[in-house]
Amino acid sequence: MNGHVKSMYFQRFMETATTLLSLLLVMAFDSSRTVAASRNQQCGDSVQKSLKLSRLLQKESVDLIKTYKASQGEMSELFCKVSVNNVPDPNISGLEPSEKIASIYTHLQEFFPHFGWVYEQQTDLQLPTSPLLSDLRRFTAGSRNLAYLIKPFYQSLFPNVPLPEGGPTTLPPPQNVFQQKVYGCVVLKTFKELLSNVSRELRSLKSQVCRRRTHTNTLF
Repeated sequence: MNGHVKSMYFQRFMETATTLLSLLLVMAFDSSRTVAASRNQQCGDSVQKSLKLSRLLQKESVDLIKTYKASQGEMSELFCKVSVNNVPDPNISGLEPSEKIASIYTHLQEFFPHFGWVYEQQTDLQLPTSPLLSDLRRFTAGSRNLAYLIKPFYQSLFPNVPLPEGGPTTLPPPQNVFQQKVYGCVVLKTFKELLSNVSRELRSLKSQVCRRRTHTNTLF
């Protein structure tokens, strides 16, 4: 085989190799876009589930507060207007998405001991058949489910950043009956404010985090 023929074979080989490489690059790019789109869909679905539940709980909190007031007797309209110490802050903190999601999770966790304390107090003040007690149990369970949804959402976005669990919650000292009624109403009202803030932040995070993640995955 002379040099000219060898050169022709080599040229054809290089053309074929170049074609195959181009095809593989296109397939890899399409695959990365497909994976990114799938992850974006999962991200969006996760936020949407959390957002839907937070809105549902927000509506339920309105009814729960009405039921609470109706079961407390006289002066119940004033109970939620009194200032109470040791109730968690309903405001979400942080600038970065990771900080905001972590703040949502820790704030939810901070309220659960207060829900338990309110329930214990109300079991002493209400009849066992009171609808308030069953409503409190159901609402607490739904709120815990919201925290359970937030946790894997955070871990899927920031797998290398531990999720803070929050510090110990300070419960109020022994209270008289009036103080117990005021405390329970303020806890429920403040948690309602937290749910409103959570819904607002989740709407913002859905457009920020999921879209940005798709753009980053497509680039790399």
